[in-house]
This record gives sequence, structure tokens and C-alpha cells, in this order.
Amino acid sequence: MKNKLPKILITAYAVNPYKGSEDGTGWNMISEIAKYNNVIAITRKNNKPAIEQYLKENDLEQADQMKFEYFDLPYWMRFWKKGGRGALLYFYFWQIGIIFFILKKKIKFDLAHHLNFHNDWTPTFLWLLGKPLIWGPIGHHPAIPKDYLIRSAGKLAYLFDQLKWSVKKLFWSFDPFLKITKWKAKKIITINSSVKSVLNFESTKEVRLPAVAAKIENKNHPILNLNTKKKFNVLSIGRFVPLKGFDIAIESFGHFYNRQENAVKEQLQLTLIGKGSQKEVLKKLVEDLGLTASVQFIEWMPKSELHYYFQSSSVFLFPSHEGAGMVVPEALSFNLPVLCFNNIGPGELISSNCGIKVKYTSPRESIVAFSKCLSTFYNSEGILKELSNGAKHHYKENFTWERKGEVISKAYLDVLFPNQKNQIETPIKRTKKLSIA
Repeated sequence: MKNKLPKILITAYAVNPYKGSEDGTGWNMISEIAKYNNVIAITRKNNKPAIEQYLKENDLEQADQMKFEYFDLPYWMRFWKKGGRGALLYFYFWQIGIIFFILKKKIKFDLAHHLNFHNDWTPTFLWLLGKPLIWGPIGHHPAIPKDYLIRSAGKLAYLFDQLKWSVKKLFWSFDPFLKITKWKAKKIITINSSVKSVLNFESTKEVRLPAVAAKIENKNHPILNLNTKKKFNVLSIGRFVPLKGFDIAIESFGHFYNRQENAVKEQLQLTLIGKGSQKEVLKKLVEDLGLTASVQFIEWMPKSELHYYFQSSSVFLFPSHEGAGMVVPEALSFNLPVLCFNNIGPGELISSNCGIKVKYTSPRESIVAFSKCLSTFYNSEGILKELSNGAKHHYKENFTWERKGEVISKAYLDVLFPNQKNQIETPIKRTKKLSIA
């Protein structure tokens, strides 16, 4: 047993090596896990072309330890699904159908791992296969604080957000299959501290591991189409939707900007990169605040092009209300200090060594608080440098994909060999074995 790699069955609804967010997370975690294990990953058929193309173009050392299977429900069970519409309902049924697919294919494995979607209010049915089960990373977006959401998007948006929150509560409280999932799971990988409180499971099962990470690419690109004369660039990236808090970002920058001398104002810039339903509203806000000359909106772009903007920025401003935040580790990987709310999302991704967290009070007080942070960064090169160095260290310790693979593989060993002292060794060659002392 000592020289035999565990055989892991992974179900991952979203897997695409060319995309970010959930798709990219699915790919990166699977490829890292495969450095330590033999992996059979089951995903949707629409992911097959991208996966096969990537494996063809890239010589991965762990490729011979990765096998993909592709499964979709028959057309009569999915004709109503259009893009993102109906995705969660389809995912629920997909989870049931995949059990019959596995049994029909007679797939043999030692441990089952439900990898994504990353929500904690829909179950997995892998426990039906009678093997040890790992569930996660899982989590949820919290309800957006009332005053912040109404101010940003109105009462209707707040009521809709409350409706979504109520649906989650119904699943947490009454879905019998969700209860069985958390009972049967040997380990539950959670993205933040709120998961355990809503699911109410044993502490010994929890493995805390945010699903977000970043990969350091070649950063020595020339900076293109940027005003490099700007000395203090504030960057914010994401979808232009109420969840992301871009209205707070703009008003915080405006509060900071309008308290500076004219000579200083010329050195200040806020760059907003993204797309979404609130874009025109946010542009109008910029105009109303008289910030048009110092705030630029840039359309969403390939990840490689984002590097130019990370490189040219001083601070990453991210007042998002979400439960995680993929762009946070990306900013940290470029040594950017992060300004965010002290919440269960971005607030749990950073520490006082790499950024500043602002507590929820009222929207106006938060704007003033973020503004003061920007002023501190601008006026204190020492603090900015110290937090920049901290960002680099925090990223390397917590937010590399390699680290995710190590933690998850260690959890596998703890489940499969609970009475042994399990050690993960860094893989060097594709024939590298796990050390089970």
C-alpha cells in the first residue's frame, strides 16, 4: 500500500483550463490533486474540447495520472436549460444521474470527492457509492447588508436578495439529501467560517480551504496603453453588479480625491475593469461626482492582459460583499495591498499583514473609512511597502494552486489511512509517490 497512489473519483460540473472562476478552479484543483493521486474526473460534455486541447498543447508531468469522463443528462431532461438559466436545478439532477453513469461504467476507486459547484446548499449523492466521501470546497454568498444594497440597487434588489437567501435557508433546514451528505462526508472542505455555522456539522470534519488561488505568470510584459505618469493607481476588478460594491469603491475614491490639492489630483487614478448590469449606473455616478477625468472604465479582458493593470497599480480596492473573491489572490500575487470589508469573503482572505479591512457600519461611514485608508497609503510609502511585502508572503503561503493540491491530498490520506502519520511530499516527477509513514 505504501507505494500505491490512491485512486480518487472527482465529480466537477465546471472544468475548463482556459477560463477563470469556477471553471478554472475545477481544472487547477484537479491537475494539482493528480500530482499526488490517480484521478478519474467526471465533468460535463461541453468541457471536453477545452480539456483535450489543453492536454494536447501542454506536456503535464501528471497527465498520466489524470483521466476524464464526460457525462450529461439526456436531452429530454435538459432541453429547458439555456446557458446559466436553470443551471442549479440541472446541477441537482446531474448529481443524481452521475451515480448511474459511474455504476454503468463500473469505475473503480478508493475515495469519492465532490469538487464543484462550490455551493453548500445543494447535496451530492456520491455517498450512494459506498466509498469514503470528501465534499468541497463549499460555501455561499452571504446576504448583502440591507442599507448597502438598497443604496446601490434599490428595494427590489434587496427583496430579491432576501428571496435567494430564504431559498438557501430552506435547503439547509429541510433538504434530507443535504443532511445525509454532511453526515456521510468524512471531510468537508469549507471556503470560509460561515459554512460550519449554517450546516452544523462536527468540527473534526472541517478542512478550511478557500477555493480561490492564483498562478504567477510571466509578469515582465511591457505596460501597454497605460498612463504611466500616474503615481497612485487604485485598481478594482469584477462584475458590475450590486454584490461587488463598486458604488462604494467609486465614492470612497471620490471622497479621497476631492480632499487633495489640484497638483495631487493629477497623480490619482481609479481603474475599474469589468462588465455587468450596473455599468451605466456606475458611469453616471462617476459623472455626478465630477470624477470623469480620474476614473476609467475598461471592458473585461483575457487574464493575461489584466497583468498590465495589476503591475501598474498601487492598491487593490475591493469592497465586495461576496463569500470569496478570485481577484483577491490575483492582486496579492502582484504584491498589491488589498482594501476590503471585514466580512466572511475577502475579509477572511487577507490579514493585517497584507491589507486593511473596514467593518460594516453604514454606507457613508464605510466610504469615509475606505477614503482614509487610501489617504494613508498615498501619504505613507513605508506602510504601502510593508503591506506590499506582506501581500507577497501571504500569497505564497495561502493562495497558490500547489498549496490547494497539498491540503486536499493530505485530507485524502487522513480519511484513507486515519491511524497513520501521513506526509505529503512535493512531486518532482510523474512517478513520484506519496509518503505514508
